Amino acid sequence: MSPTDPYPRDLVGYGPRPPHARWPLEARVAVSVVLNYEEGGESCLLHGDAHSESVLTDLGAEPLSGARNLNVESNFEYGSRVGFWEIMRILRERRVDATIYAVGMALERNPEAAAQIVESGFEVACHGQRWIDYQRVAEDVERADMLRNIEVITRLIGRRPLGWYTGRPSLSTRRLVVQTGGFLYDSDAYNDDLPYWVRVEGRAHLVMPHTFDTNDSRLQRGGDFATGDDFFSYCRDAFDWLYRSGNEGRPRMMTISLHARIIGRPGRIGALARLLDHMQRHEGVWLCSREAIARHWILHHPPP
Repeated sequence: MSPTDPYPRDLVGYGPRPPHARWPLEARVAVSVVLNYEEGGESCLLHGDAHSESVLTDLGAEPLSGARNLNVESNFEYGSRVGFWEIMRILRERRVDATIYAVGMALERNPEAAAQIVESGFEVACHGQRWIDYQRVAEDVERADMLRNIEVITRLIGRRPLGWYTGRPSLSTRRLVVQTGGFLYDSDAYNDDLPYWVRVEGRAHLVMPHTFDTNDSRLQRGGDFATGDDFFSYCRDAFDWLYRSGNEGRPRMMTISLHARIIGRPGRIGALARLLDHMQRHEGVWLCSREAIARHWILHHPPP
């Protein structure tokens, strides 16, 4: 493909002229804390899959074809049994508004976790009915899973989800989100520090970029973060830089992505507490849900 040919990617974005976010109360940075709830929706023979899970586990395991991996299963179970409750306690003690990315099958398997999320009042966004790679999943199956994910969250949480994040999307995912309707945004992008609008089938659609760098997944075995201090230091530096940018008239957003089976471990959870404490010592920080950011952007920065 020649550089002069029509190109389906946007390498320019806002460029040197990003819009002023105008966050509420003139906040210098909007911080979105996200907890991915996935445990019980991963690849497993018990779920009808052909192999065991191998992604985002401390065990660095290869997928086992036609067999269960009890070590991997147990590693995931720590997240739903222990880590989830530790993270929720810390968020609620500090009165941090957050967003839960909920895998439908995982939420169905833990009614107590669903009830805790309802009690917290946190936004719950769709994270797929399964925690799998949808890249090669048939479109009709992906559409059915999307509808099922919406139904499960609506039934267990009590309100329809307004956000979408697959994490491992197909080329059809964003189009299916728009065709399904009812969503304020999707977060299957990593290319900006501000929300932005795209056109999908002639309709304006809001993208709320997610993050891989300020993400506790880097703590998994084989990753580049070895300790909770690594996670804290990197996220603190990212926050400090964005906060400084806000002081200079360029307020942006920051996403901190958490997994209960990762940051919820005793040797790591303190890093999350210290990070939240660091941010809350600063004035002009909007700790909010992704839904709140999306609604603000729609109101103050409508599609062109």
